[in-house]
Amino acid sequence: MTGPDWDEWDEEEYAECLAGERRRFAWVMRRYGGLTPAQAESAAVKRYPYQARGVPFRGLIFHHQAWTWAMREIYGHFYGREHPDLVLPSAEYWALN
Repeated sequence: MTGPDWDEWDEEEYAECLAGERRRFAWVMRRYGGLTPAQAESAAVKRYPYQARGVPFRGLIFHHQAWTWAMREIYGHFYGREHPDLVLPSAEYWALN
């Protein structure tokens, strides 16, 4: 299986993707996790730390959407079993872009 070559991203593309995923992760943590804006932002930066060019697997975190990472943080790895209604992102989430 082949995927994106994370090291080939230019810095602007990487930074844009990182900022977007942080924004979406923080939104889910506020909306579904009950975190304050400051707590959600801190959690997003922790989940999506900046990785310098050349770091092995830079950007691999992007293989799942922020929705998935946030739901796993809130409800656990198998959140879909107990919350099947949350397996797919909400319309509000999709509207964040």
